[in-house]
Amino acid sequence: MGAKPGRPPIWARRQLIDGIRWRTRTGTPWRDVPERYGPWGRVYDLFRRWQRDGTWQRIFAELQAQADAKQLIAWDVDSTVCRAHQHAAGARKRGTCRSNRPVASTPSRTTTGSDARVAA
Repeated sequence: MGAKPGRPPIWARRQLIDGIRWRTRTGTPWRDVPERYGPWGRVYDLFRRWQRDGTWQRIFAELQAQADAKQLIAWDVDSTVCRAHQHAAGARKRGTCRSNRPVASTPSRTTTGSDARVAA
């Protein structure tokens, strides 16, 4: 009684979860998950299954609630830590058209042989 029919899992769920944690911490491709966490396909399958059924969202919400109850989360927003992206520094402003050359500039004269003698 209590025994499930079928083939028992070879990899413990804890190993697969550790593989998911390793992959998300390092940011490597799924195929690079070390074999000690199980086959990368099984690790990915568990991740996707839990993603689809909302398990990761429930885990996150529970951990967030526990941390909030212990007052470990500061909900204040400090705008001094907000930074613009590096490419935002030189963005064009709306309605401003900058040209490469000022309108009043004249094209430079080409130097001819006679001009070179006069300059000397």
